[in-house]
Amino acid sequence: MNEQDQAKSGDRIAKVLARAGLCSRREAERWITLGRVQVDGRVIDSPALNVTPEADILVDGKPLPDRQPTRLWRYHKPTGRLTTRRDPEGRPTIYDGLPPELATAITIGRLDMNSEGLLLLTNDGALARRLELPSTGWIRKYRVRVHGTVDPKALEGLANGVTIDGQNYGPITATLERQVGANAWVAVALREGKNREIRRVMEHLGYSVSRLIRTSFGPFQLGKMTRGSVEEVPSRVLASNLPRDVKADAAHHRR
Repeated sequence: MNEQDQAKSGDRIAKVLARAGLCSRREAERWITLGRVQVDGRVIDSPALNVTPEADILVDGKPLPDRQPTRLWRYHKPTGRLTTRRDPEGRPTIYDGLPPELATAITIGRLDMNSEGLLLLTNDGALARRLELPSTGWIRKYRVRVHGTVDPKALEGLANGVTIDGQNYGPITATLERQVGANAWVAVALREGKNREIRRVMEHLGYSVSRLIRTSFGPFQLGKMTRGSVEEVPSRVLASNLPRDVKADAAHHRR
């Protein structure tokens, strides 16, 4: 489809809301079902709608903000914080420790409360959704401390994937870095990262995880960032590292 045809057919409404930086695409779909979104004067109740750039879109009665340039931040998430905007139980979230300008930033993927390390955030919900998909091909790397004497051959077997309690996990590259007494450090790399995947896989092998640190997400590295610190990725670096199809989409919508 050429750019003229794309403009005529438009984009899904949830994608448009996400690209405006208001929320993730999934959250946009929820807002729509709650009746918070109007298109051309009519409240819509289904995300199955394409809109063109000329559409008059309101969220909670307010027009969409002007599209801002896509931005990306690296954040060293500490343990003890949930990767969510708010928690019904009142537990601390990552947003409690982030600067005010990131109050509406969207996370790319997640880290559970007891995990730490690199978490990417963006102001572009559509970008967030695209980059967290396994089909993007970005590898996520971790350093994992486990309790137990690690068998390197057991780790090698994870390269073929594993099924635990009916849940299939894709190929995982895991290598023993060092064994120190009853504990060991293991380097882990994977392309997906389902909920608590590394912890469940290690427990399946007989090792309990005492520390889990994400060191990289695709081309972006944790490096020497201190816990709780945030650094914006320069726009030039961001543009040079985006997948080709994402670059094309971003360029199209900057026009």
